[in-house]
Amino acid sequence: MSERRKSRAVKAGGVQIGGGARVSVQSMLNVPAADIAGNVAQAVALENAGCEILRVAIPNKDAVALVPAIKEAISIPLVADIHFDYRLALDCVAAGVDKIRLNPGNIGGDDRVKAVADACRQKNIPIRIGVNSGSLEKSILAKYGHPTAEALRDSALYHAGLLERFDFHDIVLSIKSSHVPTMVQAYRLTAAACDYPLHLGVTETGTAYRGTIKSAAGIGALLLDGIGDTIRVSLTADTREEVKAGKAILEACGLRDDEPKLVSCPTCGRTAVDLIGMATEVEARLQSIHKPITVAVMGCIVNGPGEAKEADVGLAGGDGRAVIFRKGEILYTVDEKDAVNCLMSEIEKL
Repeated sequence: MSERRKSRAVKAGGVQIGGGARVSVQSMLNVPAADIAGNVAQAVALENAGCEILRVAIPNKDAVALVPAIKEAISIPLVADIHFDYRLALDCVAAGVDKIRLNPGNIGGDDRVKAVADACRQKNIPIRIGVNSGSLEKSILAKYGHPTAEALRDSALYHAGLLERFDFHDIVLSIKSSHVPTMVQAYRLTAAACDYPLHLGVTETGTAYRGTIKSAAGIGALLLDGIGDTIRVSLTADTREEVKAGKAILEACGLRDDEPKLVSCPTCGRTAVDLIGMATEVEARLQSIHKPITVAVMGCIVNGPGEAKEADVGLAGGDGRAVIFRKGEILYTVDEKDAVNCLMSEIEKL
């Protein structure tokens, strides 16, 4: 993995973004804005699932009431998503939001941009600028012909420049595309052009299966380059799946080591137990475990403990039986039906 890009630091509530802080996992509420109770319930569920920064759409003045209602129920930072109406941004700042998502080029003249910049500066609230393939300015599209990586970079820097005119620099940039190679190149170009923190994401990825794969490819490539300060896995699925996938991507890239890691073999003709069922059950039960350990679920007693000898604890299946091992050393043998419970018992001892 490359050395992490040096980005400036901003604060959203109690979470630092950039400046060497750990990469944060974000998600967004999708309950209709008029349903305050529903938004609050989903916000609590997302925080419980491990979401670290939460975004909510504010489509109109009535929706501003979501800000205090949600903030009272959660402890993670809340981001207000604003489009076109700068007054909604000002109202959300006054209501105590922790971060604003807004493109300054879309809210009118300099006086409006200055009003938002001044309000956010006074309360140390950062602004995330988000550009994507469908939001490019006509002049930039005319220059490049279509939404290229260079066009996305130029659009992000254009919007940042509007805030810079008023000496506002607590900015986070996102440069999203549904085309993974374009997204990756756009972020690389932007990372080289400025020191603003970057929020990573692939947009319009689809449902949980394909969306997670596209997100892992794009976000993972950049994280391994050392690029990225926050991430969101955008899925047409339960929002908690976004958080789960985001944490898994960070783990796979070596950026999270405070949660259990599961390793399991793909099975072969030697497998004589329901290894897929075992691995699935262990994965589910590990969701409630918060220890920096590696757990192995292997399908062969002959090779399992040896192949997974780096695991803190594991099981390896045989013909109706399984061994429980620790750091490659076999502890004891149990019936297949008791294997997962025995494994979890050993995990509790660690």
